[in-house]
Amino acid sequence: MNPIANIGLHDAPITRADNCATHGHFESRCFIGSIWSKCPACSAEASAREKADREAKDREDRRQSWMRKIGEAGIPERFQNRSLQSFIAENEQQSRALAFAQDYADRFDQALATGRSALFIGRPGTGKTHLAVGIGLRIMHRDSRTVLFTTVMRAIRRVKDTWSRESRESETQAIAALVFPDLLILDEIGVQFGSDTERLIMFDVLNERYEKRRPTLLLSNLNLDEVKAYLGERVFDRLREDGGEAIVFDWESHRGKA
Repeated sequence: MNPIANIGLHDAPITRADNCATHGHFESRCFIGSIWSKCPACSAEASAREKADREAKDREDRRQSWMRKIGEAGIPERFQNRSLQSFIAENEQQSRALAFAQDYADRFDQALATGRSALFIGRPGTGKTHLAVGIGLRIMHRDSRTVLFTTVMRAIRRVKDTWSRESRESETQAIAALVFPDLLILDEIGVQFGSDTERLIMFDVLNERYEKRRPTLLLSNLNLDEVKAYLGERVFDRLREDGGEAIVFDWESHRGKA
């Protein structure tokens, strides 16, 4: 076998001018034998692509794992085609609501960094669920973000079910499942009885999401004062932080239209 000293290891790198078809001229270096370095810009771009691909795959793997876990608690089949593109704005108010939803989805990374939440309030059938689900679908499909859609009643029932001796899930695990997703969509705020127990459960969920800067979209047929009374001052104040907004859907219901 030849000693290492005989395989052409240079005391100092040899350089020569080279050319890249994409990035033009660069200085190529040779440290050993006749092996010359490639275009540094191409190498950097390849590394960036590999890193982005790894991160995207990791997010997708986590999303797929999460979607398997939430099962029926995810976006119902009826709403799975409610994209932002399919929302038809017929007046200025609807156009503003759609613009807010598009902007929120397109800049969701900023919402995720701050925990910015939003409240959709208004009459039944005015498109609150459509736009909220549209936001969720866009960030799931485009960014592989985790999204959970559930009604408040279903969320509260899940936590209460853990109080049974036969439950395989602890209360902590049930709350953690509601805190985990990047975006939580809570529908039907105020349909419940509004007992102290329900308020405490909602506070635990929303406060933990607040502390972890996890955005939440809340949907309600109540007006703003009624929502505030139902959620309580502490929860409502947390929702207003970091640019939280209330979007009012006060036009005629779409349901029943030809």
